Amino acid sequence: MSQKNSVLRIHTKDNVIVALTDLNKGDVVHYEGDKYKLKTDVSAKHKFASEDLKEGDLIYMYGVLVGAATQTIVKGELIHTHNVIHKAEEYSVQKNDKEIWKAPDISKFKDKTFQGYHRADGKVGTQNNWLVIPLVFCENRNVTVIEKAIVDQLGFNQKEESGFAVDKLVNVYKQGASEEEVLSTSIQTSKEEVKTNKLFPNVDGIHFLRHDGGCGGSTPDSVTLCHLLAGYINNPNVAGATVLSLGCQHAQAKILEDALNSFSKENKKPLYVLTQQDSTSERDFIEEAIKKTFVGLIKANKFERQAAPLSKLTIGLECGGSDGFSGISANPTLGYVSDLIVGLGGTTVLAEFPELNGVEQELINRCNSKENANKFSNIMSTYNAKAELLGGGFHANPSPGNIKDGLITDAIKSAGAAKKGGSSPITDVLDYTEQITKTGLNLLCTPGNDVESTTGLAGSGCNIILFTTGLGTPTGNPVVPVIKVSSNTKLFNKMNDIIDFNTGGVIEGDTLSSKGEELLEYVIKVASGEKTKAMKLGQNDFIPWKRGMSL
Repeated sequence: MSQKNSVLRIHTKDNVIVALTDLNKGDVVHYEGDKYKLKTDVSAKHKFASEDLKEGDLIYMYGVLVGAATQTIVKGELIHTHNVIHKAEEYSVQKNDKEIWKAPDISKFKDKTFQGYHRADGKVGTQNNWLVIPLVFCENRNVTVIEKAIVDQLGFNQKEESGFAVDKLVNVYKQGASEEEVLSTSIQTSKEEVKTNKLFPNVDGIHFLRHDGGCGGSTPDSVTLCHLLAGYINNPNVAGATVLSLGCQHAQAKILEDALNSFSKENKKPLYVLTQQDSTSERDFIEEAIKKTFVGLIKANKFERQAAPLSKLTIGLECGGSDGFSGISANPTLGYVSDLIVGLGGTTVLAEFPELNGVEQELINRCNSKENANKFSNIMSTYNAKAELLGGGFHANPSPGNIKDGLITDAIKSAGAAKKGGSSPITDVLDYTEQITKTGLNLLCTPGNDVESTTGLAGSGCNIILFTTGLGTPTGNPVVPVIKVSSNTKLFNKMNDIIDFNTGGVIEGDTLSSKGEELLEYVIKVASGEKTKAMKLGQNDFIPWKRGMSL
C-alpha cells in the first residue's frame, strides 16, 4: 500500500472505495487511473461508491457481496445505513471448489522456540495457573471468601494497580468543597506492580471463575457449562483446579468429570471436587477447599518453563470494537500470523460465527473435507435460524460503534473479520466447547460477543489469544494471555494502557508480512512469560455462552 494514497480499493471486484483519511465534499481524488469528485463528506474508515448505482444494485467489498443499494447512489457519494442494507451471498457445500495453498516464508521462525510448561498429554502451556471454579452460582460467595484468604497472603495479587486515593475526596468533602472542587481533585496515585509470589514462583496465577449458571436455567446450558469448565481445566495453561459444588444443582460434578475424561485420557492434573451439602459447616467446607488448593499449588509449582517449538502454539483469533480499518490492517496481520503458525505445524482458531456471514462459501471451499464443510454449513444455518426466531439474525450483529466507524452491514464486518484466518486450509470445524485436536486452522462456533467468544476459545484449548480492535476494548481472560492489537495508530496512542501492539503502520505503508512477523516475535515473548496489558490490569473476563440468549 502506497503511503501517498488517501483511498483504497481492496479488491478489483469492489464497487466501493475506502477513505484512508478524512475527505471533504468537492475533493477530487485520483486513484487507479480514475477521477472521483466527492459528492459528500467521507470520513476516514468509511466508503464511497466508485460508480453510479441504482436502487437494488449489489454492493461488493473485499471481492464479496456485502449489501444492496436502497436508493440511487452516485459515483463519489458516501455509502451508509441510509442508502445500503445488508445482503450476503448464498452458499452451498456442493460448490466446494478446492484451492491450493502455499504457506508464507517461515525460514525466520522454523528454529525458534518459546519457554512453556510441558503437560503430560504433550501439550505446552504459556502459563501455569491454578483454578478455583464454582459449578453453580450459589458457590460464588464461597469462591470470593477463598480468594480473599489466598490471593494477598500468598502474594498472587499480580495486578498492576493504578491506585485511587479516595480519602482525598473524603477530606475535601469534610472541608466543605463544592461539587466542582471535588471533580477537580486528583486522586490517582503512582502505578506499582505488586510483587509476584515467592512461595510458588513457578505458578503464574490462581484464578477464581464466577458465573450465574449451573441451575435454574435450561438443563442443556448447565451441561454445556460443565463442558466449558472441563475445557478450562484441560487447557494447557492450567495445572489443576479446585471445584466447588453445592450438590443439588443441574451442573453435576460427574458431568464435568466425564467431560474431562473424554477430552484427555492422559489427563493427570490434580482435581479437587468439594460438595458443600456433604460438609458439616460452611467454615469447614471453605477450610478444606483452601487446604486442598494449597496442596494443588505445591504440585503446580513443580512445573518449570522449558523450550518448546512454535508448533505447540494454539492461537485464538478474535476481534472486538472493530472499525473500518480492522479488515485492512489488524485482521489481515493476524491472518499472516495464522498462516505462519500453520506453516510451522501449529494451530490457529477462528471463532465468532455471526461474523463469518457472507464469506461462508470461501470458508467452505477451504475446508479439507466434505464432513467439515457440511458441519460448518449446518452450524451457520442453524445458528442464524435460531437468532431470527428470537427476533435477531446475523444481519443485526454490527454494534452502534461498528456502524459509526464504517462497518455498516454484517457482511462488511464479516468480510473483514474473516481476514484473521489468513488463507490456509481449514482442518477442523468445532462446535462450542469441543476441544481442539487437529493442527492447522480450526473454526470454532462462538457468538460475536467479545468475552463470550474469548471464553470459548480458552475453553477449547487455545494457549494464546490475539485480539484486534479499532475502537478499544478493555478485556482479557483468566487463563490465556490476550494480546490486544490496534487497527490504527491514533487508537494505539490514545489507549496505550490497554493495547499491546499497533498495526496502524499497514494503513500508512508497512507491509502485512513485516507487521505479521513483528507480531509473531511479540507472541513468542508473551508465550515465554512476558505479561500483556490485560494481565497487568487484571482483566480476567469470563462469560459462558447461553446458546439461546446471545448473538
